[in-house]
Amino acid sequence: MIRILMVCLGNICRSPLAHGILDSKLDTEAFKVDSAGTSNYHIGSLPDKRSVAVAKKNNLDISNQHGRQFIVEDFETYDYIYVMDKSNFENVIKMARNVEDIAKVKLILNESHPSKNLEVPDPYYGGDSGFDDVFNMLDKACNVIAKKLKQ
Repeated sequence: MIRILMVCLGNICRSPLAHGILDSKLDTEAFKVDSAGTSNYHIGSLPDKRSVAVAKKNNLDISNQHGRQFIVEDFETYDYIYVMDKSNFENVIKMARNVEDIAKVKLILNESHPSKNLEVPDPYYGGDSGFDDVFNMLDKACNVIAKKLKQ
């Protein structure tokens, strides 16, 4: 089984969306998708209601996910670790134990926009349209990821 982890800051907006989107594109018998945050702000919390709403609008249900914090052991558990922005990339890399751990970590939008190092903006303090924009960015990146993983 191939394991993929999506990471943002609080694990209530972007990474739960990425988790749900990619999970919907892969065979759950062959792939396991999860999400985490680099902070401990929302451990045990449900995704932000706006993330749940935009997912539902796109026929996905992420309402059963719960926030958790990224831990060093995630490097052992997951084959791919996709982060939403440069700050979280740095936070995850700081926890890496070796070059193999570092090699697993990628900015998610580099999948849909190779080598551009673009970031998924945090929609938390914005309006509902920010969640739509984030969903669309993540959907495009997850299409590329899913295609690569299925090959």
